[in-house]
Amino acid sequence: MNDGGERQTSAVPNRQPLNDILLIEDSVALSTLLQHRLERETSARVFHSASLEDAQRQLERQKFTLALTGLNLPDAPQGEVLGLLGRHQVPTIVFTATFDPDMSTRYAERKIIDYIVKNGDRTVDTVIGTVNRILANGQFSVLVVDDARTARSGLVEILERQNFRVLEAHSGRQALDILAEEPSVELVITDYHMADMDGHELTRRIRETRPSDELRIIGVSSSSDRRLSANFLKAGASDFIYRPFVPEELQCRIDNTVETLTQIKRLRYLAERDYLTGLANRRYFFERFPPQKPAPPTDAVAILDIDHFKSINDTHGHEAGDHVLQALAAILIEMTAEGRHLPARLGGEEFAIYIKDCNAFQAHSLCERIRLHVEKTAIPVNGKTIAITISIGVVEMEEGETFGNQLNAADQLLYMAKMNGRNRVYSNLTLQEALLPQDN
Repeated sequence: MNDGGERQTSAVPNRQPLNDILLIEDSVALSTLLQHRLERETSARVFHSASLEDAQRQLERQKFTLALTGLNLPDAPQGEVLGLLGRHQVPTIVFTATFDPDMSTRYAERKIIDYIVKNGDRTVDTVIGTVNRILANGQFSVLVVDDARTARSGLVEILERQNFRVLEAHSGRQALDILAEEPSVELVITDYHMADMDGHELTRRIRETRPSDELRIIGVSSSSDRRLSANFLKAGASDFIYRPFVPEELQCRIDNTVETLTQIKRLRYLAERDYLTGLANRRYFFERFPPQKPAPPTDAVAILDIDHFKSINDTHGHEAGDHVLQALAAILIEMTAEGRHLPARLGGEEFAIYIKDCNAFQAHSLCERIRLHVEKTAIPVNGKTIAITISIGVVEMEEGETFGNQLNAADQLLYMAKMNGRNRVYSNLTLQEALLPQDN
């Protein structure tokens, strides 16, 4: 069935951040430990209730974005608290003393996010990990693709309870359009049978532009054909689930997928960053801007380094030198905060800035502002302050020239800045001014 609807998103545009948690637990020791750990190790504020009555008062006073609750309270020994939280539509994590084989089914019916069995020392760690996972899900976008509205809505509901930002598509074509407009989507869950293209074809089309280390795909189907899973995986999917699926299994598979992507992003970040300053490292800078390729004539590049840096190390020690490098990196990040430009540490005290969409005058002006900022900054080191200056060479890209040649030109201008007194910016504009006739 094709509902023919428009593109949908079930995310609330101005959704309140997940930062207020209601903890409902009558054990003083457990609740105190949980509250302390949650507030220390997550981004949440925690409000505690030891009874159903107090929980009701708190729910009437404010809106909570997540609840953690036990089942047996002094005034609600039969789990009545779940009904209260359900009426207030608060996503809920339950911790319970015993495991019941039917527990997951009952909790799925009550739309519980997750349940945690109390098992001694690991209970609190498990709670902290679960809460952090739910909070992190709020930054993660998922696209659900299915031409059957009912099936799609059921999946969306499960994902929303887990705090994902959820987008919906009723066809393969619409899914591709959404992915083109929404690069933030990192997970696609797609049905197999759809009118315009099946899930295999959609998976293949997605993989033409989005590799698996950027976007994961989970296929789903109610078909009894056991070959579908292999076909999906061969097409580029990361996982496959047959319908009707157990919501708890679906949650675990999605959690594993998100964790894999998070680890990949973390490893990529570490591989691309300078360990000391957090700036882009030399390898990433030249991967983004290969020296042998022409650079856009609308851009510019600057090379800079710290004047007399060796004397800083000799006088104050290498630890002080590290503080100076970190302080300069912080200034470069601040001065390029709009995100168009890319500062990088090339090695030692040498840095580069790739400057987007700037002509020669604008690039020179940006570098001059950076130079002045550095000159005016006192860097605290071991109870003292160190003042530094920098020299900069900057060039506007020339049509048809390779980036490597442009970088060499900037390096020559940096050398001229240092030979002519340091603490200055040299560019083609500087050279042009030097050639102008001087008034007597």
